[in-house]
Amino acid sequence: MTDVLGPLAGKLIVSAQAYPGEPMRDPTIMVAVAESAIRGGAAAIRLQGLDDIRTGAAALGVPVIGLWKDGSDGVFITPTLDHARAVAAAGADIVALDGTRRVRPDLRTLKQVVTALHDETDALIMADCGSALDAVAAAEAGADIIGTTLSGYTGERPQGDGPDLDLIAEIRELQLDRFLIAEGRIHTPAHARLAMEAGADSVVVGTAITHPATLTSWFASAVEAR
Repeated sequence: MTDVLGPLAGKLIVSAQAYPGEPMRDPTIMVAVAESAIRGGAAAIRLQGLDDIRTGAAALGVPVIGLWKDGSDGVFITPTLDHARAVAAAGADIVALDGTRRVRPDLRTLKQVVTALHDETDALIMADCGSALDAVAAAEAGADIIGTTLSGYTGERPQGDGPDLDLIAEIRELQLDRFLIAEGRIHTPAHARLAMEAGADSVVVGTAITHPATLTSWFASAVEAR
């Protein structure tokens, strides 16, 4: 674990994802975006989809956090053990999955999924959580990494305009002995710094770096405001 996570401590991770139907929704394009992020200082890349993960794992030379989104509601981030196995087989160094306490589509517990992956693969497990209770449960299930990815999206915490700094601090204070990654609505360098100061070991930034449509909409709205 140290070999992968040690170099990520105090570093930026970039999530390179495009939504279905977008012009950039192509593994070659996403990996090119990831390569540009690495040139800018990203220490690891988070990729969605098996083709993106395979392409990125072969080309990038930094740890790949892989996930497979299947659906758009409820538990849809690497939602089952079979999804997680496929992500690991595609070459992900870290498998990111829904780390909440919600019922999973295959009815397995998070602990069953984590245990199976640890037994069958060398991949680390990142639990995308939505609350401190999720983080505790994920740590007890054996997840190697806790992420705040789902804060504001599961109904347990409000969805603010920026990162959930209170949740980051709360999880850090729990002393779960897990690598803590801040993720979600980190839109500025100041947000990223605040997340680190709140107790994160590393920070994931996605939209604000790799999603031109959203970035453009922010500027367009500002220009058009009256």
